[in-house]
This record gives sequence, C-alpha cells and structure tokens, in this order.
Amino acid sequence: MNDFVNTANNIFDQAITDYHKTDNVDQPIQNPYPQKSIEYYLYLKNWIDTVQWHLEDIIRDPQINPVDALALKRRIDKSNQDRTDLVELIDSYFWEKYHNTVRHADAVINTESPAWAIDRLSILHLKIYHMRIEAERTDTNPEQRQQCQKKLDVLCEQLTDLSTAIRQLLEAYEAGTRVMKVYKQMKMYNDPALNPVLYGKKGA
Repeated sequence: MNDFVNTANNIFDQAITDYHKTDNVDQPIQNPYPQKSIEYYLYLKNWIDTVQWHLEDIIRDPQINPVDALALKRRIDKSNQDRTDLVELIDSYFWEKYHNTVRHADAVINTESPAWAIDRLSILHLKIYHMRIEAERTDTNPEQRQQCQKKLDVLCEQLTDLSTAIRQLLEAYEAGTRVMKVYKQMKMYNDPALNPVLYGKKGA
C-alpha cells in the first residue's frame, strides 16, 4: 500500500500543477489516465477540489455582483455533490479490494472510510501549494512571510502524518485487523424527494 499512497500524492501534485498552467475555473479537464481506473478517479478528485478552491476564493470578493454570487453558490453546491459522489466511488474501489478479507476476531472499525481520508489528503495538497505561494511572496513584509512559512512547515508535517495514517489503515485492512465498512452519505438537501423546500415547491 506504500505504492497507493505515493501514487495518490503524485497524482494530486500533478493535477494541481496542470490546473495552474492556466488557472481558469472554466478550463476543461484533460485527465491523462484511463477512464474508470483508480488513477483516473484520483486525478478527477483533486481537479474538482482545485476548481472549487478557486471558486471559493472568487465568491468571497466583496465587490462581487449578487447575481454572479448566487450562480457561483449553485456551482459550488454542485461541486460539493460531485465531490461526495466521487469519494463514494473511490470507497467502492477499496470495498471491492478488502471486504472479503478474513477478519481477526478482535478487528475494529475505523472512524472514517479510506476515501474520506484520501479526500483530506487531496485538500492538504492544495493548502500546501497555496501556502507556499504566500510564503514566497515578495510584496509582503518579512513577518507575514515568516508566519506563512511556519504554517507551511506544519502543513508539510501533516502531509507526512496523514500519508502514514492512510498507509497504516490500508495495511490494517489487508491484515484483517480493521473492518472495511462504508456508509453512503445520504445527503438530503440536493434530493428533490427529501428536501422540504424542493418537494414543497414541486407540489405547489
């Protein structure tokens, strides 16, 4: 499982670099990996996160037109749903890989599924990328750059720790000392059959 974690880290860096070649939230994705491969989904996952990172920046512009802000909010909502769907798809990969593993009698359940840990890893790569930019800016004072460098150091430590934790989790699944169990998010606010505002309007 060392290979999987290293692969994920490399793909996340690759997707972030590819996005910032144009730094445009509307640029089409050029996923270099075979469709439906785990590498394809990892690249897509980070691409979604990267675009959303920049959408979140744009919507915080104090001068933004309210109509444009609402359109961005809808787009961010859609991105969040896509992100959740993709996390669950990645979890399906882990489920197929580990759910038949013979479990130890004292095997325990983890607090989160592996794909949600991968989700945090993807976001962490974005934090590091952008904090590094802030730490290297030349148009700020030395104190601000120093503070950003300290934050960057912590983020890099977190990346090492989280990578290790994911690696250990996958090894535990392989060894049968942890139970592979996945729950769907079952979000209700995007479902027209479950959100009272949506089904109320529909029935009006």
